[in-house]
Amino acid sequence: MSDRILVTKSSMPPMSEYIEEIAPLWESHWLTNMGVEHKKLEAGLKQYLGIDNIALFTNGHNALECILEAMGLEGEVITTPFSFASTTHAIVRKGLTPVFADIRNDDYTIDPESIEKLITPRTCAIVPVHVYGNLCDVDAIQAIADKYGLKVIYDAAHAFGVKRGDISVATFGDASMFSFHATKVFNTIEGGAVAFKDSNLYPLLNQWKNFGIMGPEDVEYVGGNAKMNEFCAAMGVCNLRHLPQEIAKRKAVAERYWERLEGAKGVQVCRPGDGITSNYAYLPVVFEDEFGATRDDVFAALDVAGVGARKYFYPLISDYACYRSVYASERTPVAKWVSDRVLTLPMFADLALDDVDRICDVVLGCAR
Repeated sequence: MSDRILVTKSSMPPMSEYIEEIAPLWESHWLTNMGVEHKKLEAGLKQYLGIDNIALFTNGHNALECILEAMGLEGEVITTPFSFASTTHAIVRKGLTPVFADIRNDDYTIDPESIEKLITPRTCAIVPVHVYGNLCDVDAIQAIADKYGLKVIYDAAHAFGVKRGDISVATFGDASMFSFHATKVFNTIEGGAVAFKDSNLYPLLNQWKNFGIMGPEDVEYVGGNAKMNEFCAAMGVCNLRHLPQEIAKRKAVAERYWERLEGAKGVQVCRPGDGITSNYAYLPVVFEDEFGATRDDVFAALDVAGVGARKYFYPLISDYACYRSVYASERTPVAKWVSDRVLTLPMFADLALDDVDRICDVVLGCAR
């Protein structure tokens, strides 16, 4: 290949559309602190997600930290080690103790049976992750939460736009965090949000992201600085208009991958579950021993061919240097097994189907 294929590529609106959206900022000079574009995006997201409450942030990580703090949680939080570092970091940075449950081997989301075995009197919440946009077993998780009186805060960074039937992913649990990072299906360049059920949290969340300021001369508590600026919000306003077409193009890419890879010996692909409207955020492939080549072999072969892939998620969070003295990844054997074998292949709306074929040729050519 003459040009390297990256593992992802940010979706952007036509330049003229974005320029038209941001032009009024040169009139107002209102660049941050929840201005016109911020409010426009907030309203658009409520409509798109079918929710009543949402707060915008500089990124998904700050959104997750904020909702954990706003709920006043103390003690242990059950989560998954098969996620991006942010999930666990947010829990720890808020003074909470993460407890790692194992995952399911079909969709890589947290295993409800594993959750219930880990509940103690100190457990205050569950933070499941919709991995790769695969929806967690939300009914089983909610039943456990109701049984033990726990909060459920979803890390939905991968799941923007996903639905089960007519129900938006944003409506499950007590809250859901979304990432609008440049690599996501929907981006605001950098950004994030939290959707939540308790409307009383809205002023608290907005105060937290603005230093805890309550008024011109009143700072009531120690907040942070996590306000989405107007340029990022404007990018979100534009990208939201094009999202259905972007997801449709991603679907075509995913279907070509599945057509080429599904059924190959030792290759495990992951399709959306029944009744799920996917956003086709990622293209994970797990290489079982029967494939005859390791995940690392495939990764290296793709690299030589000019294709960027990602070992995502590897290593497990519990194997990070900052956590491995406290946690043992062997306690989550399914997560460990998947982490050692998974590779996410290039996935973005403008990926040519011919390039998908070339990527699949390299992958399948590694089999022995």
